[in-house]
Amino acid sequence: MPANLPGHELVTKGLEDLAAGRETAPALVVAMAAPRLRALGFDVPAGPGERSSHRLYELLSEEGPGAHSRYNALVRRIASFARSAEHAPTG
Repeated sequence: MPANLPGHELVTKGLEDLAAGRETAPALVVAMAAPRLRALGFDVPAGPGERSSHRLYELLSEEGPGAHSRYNALVRRIASFARSAEHAPTG
């Protein structure tokens, strides 16, 4: 995992949690971005599929107020990671 990409810690944790079968916010946001991440060459384990976004919001709602803001922040972080990975030099 390239440590110089923004959000790498989120993706690393999400990949670990998906592989272990844990349903966490990082796992769900990585599952949401799985097609894009796989296209970039990341090995993303199977996750909850199309319900990932709904389940992420439910999970964040269970944690308390501000679910909408936290959801949007996680989506921005994973999008930033993917964008950076798409433009990172390969070598």
